[in-house]
This record gives sequence, C-alpha cells and structure tokens, in this order.
Amino acid sequence: MPVVGTEKLIALQQKPEGIRNDHGKTSLTDALLATNGIISPKLAGKIRYLDSRPDEQLRGITMESSAISLYFSMLRRSQPAEAPAQREYLINLIDSPGHIDFSSEVSTASRLCDGALVLVDAVEGVCSQTVTVLRQTWIEHLQPLLVINKLDRLITELRMSPGEAYAHLSKLLEQVNAVVGSFFQGERMEEDLKWRERVEERVAATAAKEQAREAKRAVPTSPGEEADEIESTTGNMAGTFEEKDDEDIYFAPEKNNVIFSSAVDGWAFSVKQFAALYEKKLGIKTSVLEKILWGDYYLDPKTKRVLGQKHLKGRPLKPMFVQLVLETVWAVYEATTGGSQGSRAGNPTMLEKITKSLSITLPPHILRSKDPRAILVAVFATWLPLSVAVLVSVIEQLPSPSTAQASRLPALIDASPGAKQVDPRVRDAMVTLRAEKNEPVVVYVSKMVAIPESELPENRRRGGGLSAEEARELARKKRAEIARARAQAQANGAAAPDAVTAITDALGHAHLDLEETDGDVVSEEETSPHREHLVGFARIYSGTLSVGDQVYVLRPKFTPAAPHAHPRPRQVVVTALYLLMGRGLEPLQSVPAGVVFGIAGLQGHVLKTGTLCSQLEGGVNLAGVNMASQPIVRVALEPVNPSDLDKMIRGIQLLVQSDPCAEYEVLESGEHVILTAGELHLERCLKDLRERFAQCEIQAGEPLVPYRETIVSAAEMAPPRERDQPRGLVHGMTSSKQVTVRLRVRPLPATVTAFLEKHSAAIKRLYSENRAKEASGQAETAETDEDIVGEEEDSRGDGGSQILSPTEFKHELSAAFEQAETDRETWAGAVDQIVAFGPRRVGPNVLIDGTTQGCCRRFLGTSDSGGADVDHAARETSSDVLHARDFSDKISYAFQLATAQGPLCHEPMTGVAVILEDVIIAVSSAEDDTSSARDHLGRLTGEVIKTVRDSIRLGFLDWSPRLLLAMYSCEIQASTDVLGRVYAVLTRRRGRILSEALKEGTAYFTIQALLPVAESFGFSDEMRKRTSGAASPQLIFQGFEMLDQDPNWVPFTEEEMEDLGQHADRENVAKRYMDAVRARKGLFVTGRKLVKDAEKQKTLKR
Repeated sequence: MPVVGTEKLIALQQKPEGIRNDHGKTSLTDALLATNGIISPKLAGKIRYLDSRPDEQLRGITMESSAISLYFSMLRRSQPAEAPAQREYLINLIDSPGHIDFSSEVSTASRLCDGALVLVDAVEGVCSQTVTVLRQTWIEHLQPLLVINKLDRLITELRMSPGEAYAHLSKLLEQVNAVVGSFFQGERMEEDLKWRERVEERVAATAAKEQAREAKRAVPTSPGEEADEIESTTGNMAGTFEEKDDEDIYFAPEKNNVIFSSAVDGWAFSVKQFAALYEKKLGIKTSVLEKILWGDYYLDPKTKRVLGQKHLKGRPLKPMFVQLVLETVWAVYEATTGGSQGSRAGNPTMLEKITKSLSITLPPHILRSKDPRAILVAVFATWLPLSVAVLVSVIEQLPSPSTAQASRLPALIDASPGAKQVDPRVRDAMVTLRAEKNEPVVVYVSKMVAIPESELPENRRRGGGLSAEEARELARKKRAEIARARAQAQANGAAAPDAVTAITDALGHAHLDLEETDGDVVSEEETSPHREHLVGFARIYSGTLSVGDQVYVLRPKFTPAAPHAHPRPRQVVVTALYLLMGRGLEPLQSVPAGVVFGIAGLQGHVLKTGTLCSQLEGGVNLAGVNMASQPIVRVALEPVNPSDLDKMIRGIQLLVQSDPCAEYEVLESGEHVILTAGELHLERCLKDLRERFAQCEIQAGEPLVPYRETIVSAAEMAPPRERDQPRGLVHGMTSSKQVTVRLRVRPLPATVTAFLEKHSAAIKRLYSENRAKEASGQAETAETDEDIVGEEEDSRGDGGSQILSPTEFKHELSAAFEQAETDRETWAGAVDQIVAFGPRRVGPNVLIDGTTQGCCRRFLGTSDSGGADVDHAARETSSDVLHARDFSDKISYAFQLATAQGPLCHEPMTGVAVILEDVIIAVSSAEDDTSSARDHLGRLTGEVIKTVRDSIRLGFLDWSPRLLLAMYSCEIQASTDVLGRVYAVLTRRRGRILSEALKEGTAYFTIQALLPVAESFGFSDEMRKRTSGAASPQLIFQGFEMLDQDPNWVPFTEEEMEDLGQHADRENVAKRYMDAVRARKGLFVTGRKLVKDAEKQKTLKR
C-alpha cells in the first residue's frame, strides 16, 4: 500500500466537503490504516495499532480514545450523465473503547464527530454497551452506520447454514432498530406532553381574559365567539406540533447504512456492492437490486424474475440475500478452511471454480500455502476488501462537516447556557461552517490527553538521527542563512573577516532545536523526557485557528448572559497545533473549521472539557456533555514514602485533567481519594499514577463504597421513645435550657423521594435564584456555596433530564405528595411549608416548617408572609427580645449536617422528612442586667445547631433504619456448559438474578442480575477463572437499592430467642456493612471484641 504523507492530509483539511469525522473499533480500524500504508495488510486486525498503551495490548481492549487522519480517493460522478472523476477525501477516525468502564471516552469523542460506526457482534447481539452507544449517538444527533461484525463466527463456531444466518441477522437488525425506536418514541412522548401543556395554558389564559372582561362589564362576547377564539387558539397551537417521520432513523441494508463484516478475516460488504456485481448477470439495474437484495424477495431460477412472498405459490425458494450473497461467502469458507463442516482442509477444485467466477487471480505462493486462512484472507482481500466497503459507506452515508453542523449545531447551541445571548454572528459562522480568517473562532475541547515530552514532534529527534528529508531541509536552511549573511556583508561593505564572522554566526543560529536559543536556563526536571504535557483533544467549528492566536477559555459554567462574571474567562495563547496520527503527532501551523486536531497551551486553564472562543461577549458554551457513566468506586491513596506526598498530589491533578471520568477529593480526615468508574478503570488510573504522572510508589487502600441511610415503617419495631406520643417525635433542649425545639422525623413517600433524586438540578437552580433575590446574604451562605457546587452536578447524568421551572417543580412535587399511599392528611400543604432540601441543599430529604408562627423562610417563596413580617417588624423595634425566626438559619444548617451524616455510619440520608413543630425560647437577662437577651444569640447558635442535629438523629433511630446499597446492573453472556458456575459466583456475592434468556439460534444465555458494589471487587476475575474465560460480566452502575434488614435488630421476643438464640446465629448483613464503614471512619463499633480469650494472650518475650 502507498504511504500517504502528512502534507497530503494537511492539504485536504482545507476542503470541508471532503472531510468525514467518525469513530469506530480497533480491529476494524487496522484494515483502514493499511490502506494508507501505516501498517502492513498482513498485520491488520492483529497489531491493534491504535492501542498504544502496553496494558491495552496485554488485555486486548481499548482504554483511551485515539484519533488518526486517513486519506481515501475514489471515482465519483458529479452528475449521472458525466464521466466519473477522482475525488479525494480526508477521514478523521476516532477509535473509542468498548468496555463499560470507559464509556466516558465514548461520550467525549461523540461531540467531536459527525457520524459513528456502531459495531454489533453477530453472535452476542445487542448488549448493554450497544444501547449506551446508540443512546449517545441519538443525544449528540450523530449519523450512525451499523456494522454487524464477526460474521465468521456464524460459520466456524455456530455452524449455521446461510438460511439460518439470514434469519439470525434479521432478528439482530430488529433488535437494534427496536432500541433506536424506543429513543424516538420517548422523545416524541415528551414533546407531545409539552405541547399539550402549552395548549392548556393558552386555553386557560383565553378563558381568564374572558372572565376579566365580564368582571369589568365590558362589551359582552357571545358564547359562539368565545368558543371560536378558544378553538382558534388551540388550532394555532396544534399547527405548531408536527409529527416527525421515523423512517430515516432505522437501519436497513437496502438504505446502505448496514455493513456486514469480519474484521479478523479482513472482509466486509454492503448490499450496494453485490447489486453492482449482479447487475450484468441478472440484467437488473443497480438501484433496483439494492432495494430487493434484502427482504422477502425471491429469484425464480427459470424465468430470472424477482418474486414477492405472495407469488411463491408454495415453492421452496430461498431469499435473494441467501442465494446470491450468503451462499457465495459460505462457499469461500468451505473451499478454503472447510467452513461449517468443521474440517480444516479446503476444496481446491471448488476454490479454482470460485476464483474463476469472481475473476480473481491468486499468487502462486498463496495457493501453495499450507495455511488455509492465508488463502481465505487472500481471496477476500481481492474480492471484498474491508477497507473499501467501510470507507465508501462512510463517504456516501455520513455527512460532511458543513452538512452535519447545519443540522446538529442549532439544537446544541439552543441547549447551551444563555443560548439567547449568543452573538448571531457566532451562531451563523458555526452553523454554516465559515472558515475565513476574519470569522469568529469556536473550538470545543472534549478532553485533555497526557503526552510524554519525548513524544512531542519538536522533541522527537532527540532519540535518534535525522531522516533524509530532515537533513535536506536543514541543509537548505543553512544555505539560505549563509546567503543572507553574505548579502548583508557585501551591502555594508564589511571586510572579509567580518563576513566570515557573520557566516559563523549564521551557522551557529541554524540549530536543530536541541537547545534553547533564548538564553534561558532550563532545569533538568523540566527537560526530562518523562515529563507529561497535556494536549487538548479538540474540534474547530468556525473560523481558522493558527499558532500564536489568542483565544478565551470558557469554563463549563460560562454563560454569555454574564460574560465577565467571576471567575472571568482567561485569554490564552495557542502554543502549538497538532495533526493526530494515532501514536504520534504531526505539527500544524493552522487548522480550518471542521477539523479534529490537538492543541497545546491549555494546561492549567482547561480541567476536563471547555470551549475556546475568539470573543467573550456573545460567546457560546458547548461544554455540556452527558457522561454515560459516573464515578462510583472511591479509593484512598497514600505514597509509600511520605516525602513523595507533593509528587502524588501533582500526579493526581494531572490524572484528573487527562481522564474525563476520574475525580479527586480530599476528605475531612485528610485522605486523598480518587473516584473511578469501575475496577478496571481504577487499575488503569493507579498504573498511570505510578508510572507516568507521579512517578513514585503509591499504595491504595480498600475501596470506599458509598451507602445511603433511610428509615421505613416496619411491621416489627421497638416501641416509640416517648410513650403516648407519635413515633419520631423529639423534644430537644439546649444545654443552657434556654431554647427548646420540638420536631418530628418521618419517612418521605417513595414517589417524593424518587422525584427529588431525579430533579436535583432543578432544586439547585431554584436555590441559586432565591439567593440572587435576597437583598443581603446570610452568614452560612459562604459556607454552603461550595457544597452546592460540588454536589453531583453530574446528577443529570441519567441522560440529561430537563430542568423544571419553579411553577412546574412545585406542581409536580405536589402531585408526588398526593400519590402517597398513607398519611395523606400529613402531607397536605407540605409543599408550601418546605424550608430546605438536604444534604447540601439538593438532596432527597426535606425540612418542613410546621410551626404556627412560621419561623422559617419557605423555600418556594409561597408562605403566608403576614405573620413573618409582623415578627420581623417586632424584632427590629425591640432588640431585647429573641424570636424563633432568629434561629431559622441555624435550624436549617443543623438539618444539612444531620442529613449529610446519618446516625448509622455517617453516610448521607435519603427519603427523610423533618417536620419542625415548635421552637420555645426562654431567655432571661436577670443574670446580667447590663446585657440584653439578644447578646446571648452568639452563644446559643452552637447550642441550637447541636441540639437540632442530635434531635434529628434520635428521631431517625425511632423508626426502623435501613441501609441503601450501591448496586451494579450485571449482564453476562454464557453458554449452557458454564451456566451453573455463573450462578454459583453470583449467589456467593449476594447477586440477584433478574432474567435469563436464551438467544435464539445460539447456545448462549443472556443473564441480567443486580450485584452490590461492595461485593463486586474481584468479581470479574473470579467469574473468568470459574468459567475458564467462557463468561465475562459487564457492570453498569444502576443506583441505590434498600437492603431490607435492620442493622440494629436483635432478637427480643421469646420465639426469636428460642429460634435464633440470644445473639442470633443468622448473620446480620446490614450490620456487617455498617460496622465495616464505622470501623473505617474511626467510629465506635458496638459489640466488637478488642480482646478475645485474654488469659491465652502471650507477649513477644514469652
């Protein structure tokens, strides 16, 4: 294959209509790289070129997204009547991981692309990761191209006949289309609901206007006119709602958006290729054959006519796809490797017949080969090369950047923060892909990639000598310098010695970039080849970006409505631009719109993602990407040598910037914790820390699994704390006995808890709006700001749920309270009395003000403020009297503390309602006549916070407490031989089987199960060992699930004591989890024996 130079690729960047940006898989990508001469065709599918990490090669999986630019040319007709002309194309290909732990890499790569190659295993079919990738392409409005890979397994492993394979592929295609259809249906239902709500609002507004006119005794409107007006309003609204056609979203081979392939054997085809092949033989046009080669169409062997299913009249004809396509492929396998017969010997006579019919000539040394696969690969490489089928389909089916941005970007811009304030000039340049130098520059940086200093293009020569081209270029530069020096010397009339000096100086200045020429002293550490540099993985949407340009870095929270808000966006200088070529980088001077590239100079300015814009006012923020997976596994790290602590912290910060899913936090105990998506992701992060970023020995502790604490009303509970009082009621009195608080703790209805968990982003926005409306800030505001910002901003990671408006939020929350199955009278009007949510002011717990005087400020701002205003006026006029309202912020802060650390094991609460019933103040100034009662407020602040917090915890324990476990959704594909061992491993780790289904036409079962995260460490390795590698699980974080067991339960009835004994022989799993967390946090563990059999203990001396 000819080697394509980088100059050719750079030149093609200037032609956006010939650019395609998409991402695919590693083995298939190897075949595409071979077309550019990057790797040998014989190594395609084996070398895994884009898996540049050693652990990727060792494990055989991709862990990081890699990009490469490919050149492809083909003959195309601009008009049907014209002769075909050669067209050149640039394909920016991004290879993304398939493992569920690295789904964030897929999310970050999708924003850079215009299309996607979605690979589906022909045997395993649609799995959880397939659904995740299809959902990401749907959210990002990418044009997908389906590749059904590993068709060779249907022949060699499952021994299917062509007819059985056709039925299997048809069902597989239906499954993929069902997933895409579910996305379309969900979107249409949501749009229909919003449209109906708008219609109802317009109708209600019209009716309200009519009532207002009647109230003012205006000119009366006849009922007919009123009905006509309402009907016209509804009709106008109905006219704005258009039913979208879903025909174009599905995969169908006749549309040429489906490719059938076998990457390991190097072949692939689309229906269009076989239509062109059989056009002359059947005498049917290619355009017609494309539509009938797939589906229930049959070829009559006598008349050579195509029949539909209803015209078969009972004749056992095969579908055309089986007869003309699959049987030919099956025949090649049978002639070379024995195919589905299982014999390793081929059929030379059949092979010769096939090669003649296909007009294929094989080299003699291939025919003499004793390896049947060598002959098989040679036949397919000549007949159905994988690269041709894939690249031609990519060019014909996937859009160019100009077409894709015109359809994709309007929706992305409208969904960005402050979309209405975006400069129309910026919007127009992005949508129409304007690449002129004077147009505004908009660049989206999807992630930061860590590159060793030795692999940067400017430092690549340090490891060896110059190539021939580099030597010629260096000699040309030297000759030019000498010529300029001589010309300058002659012009100045300088003597010969001066000319020689000038020439010597010129030679001295012609350097190899091996040393700094600015005179600065560079330390050895800064020039170390092991030093990591962060390069942005980016795409430019408009304008042209050049080295040395200055652009603004817009953070993910930037909004054009307040462009100069703190922190003000910084302006950075672009130090270098790179062409991404897989394992290497090539320098660029400028990049036009529509190109995927690397950018340097952003280190310390972009954390994970960001937007670069040439203007601040009216800039657009594109940095809102929905991550497919959120980090759930937390591990505390510490260096083996304490003196390496600073190196470890710097290394973790570099890791967080270069990994889109990893997060870093420092606990109150001082522990340095990293959060990762799974066990494999954690292993990769630790390896990078030790070998690349920190370069020191680091030891990791036991994984820190998150839990949640809640309460339920169980059938068997201990009697309430206070007799003749409702359960959960607590009277709390401060240590000085000057303030008494009466509150009641209750479990929230399940519907309310689920609603609050889903709409935490709406709660956070409501809180921000309330703070903005306040004239003066409160003392605790500064303390809680960071908590709110840090609270799962990724809580919208469930697919980006729409943020509700305050009116919608209140309406839906009231509906959730009305759905409560019990105690509906308790929750009546509770929405208007909500004071705060917690923990961190956005959690699924509520503080309700049930006092008669309304001592706390209502969150939704709908409280009856009359009493509060009177109370506030009285407080202003008399500074000697303390009121309950003075302690409202202290009570709210105590609620945040209590819900952030529950009484079981200091884990956050969920589903708890705290109803404040009364606040009694008995402050007297008799002890000190010179001080007023309000002077005691500072001392009482701490007492009130502690009292309320402890009271909430006591009320929590008055119910039956429960732990909520973090759960993984586990999908396993296994054969019947190892099914029993799979169940044994799941049962031992407290997994719960949800479903078990046999894939039709195969011997594989698909098992869906739930597995606690606490039991998942080492689960994948154990599963592979027990099943000898025949089963491998996919783990996806599902959420939290209640463990229906009281951790504080002990047998106390006579029957329980008799059946279980005094200490309960049955293990309390909830108590085991709780004690493990308490021991890790240094809390007291009830019932743990520090010394057992003390009389048998021995000292070291004895």
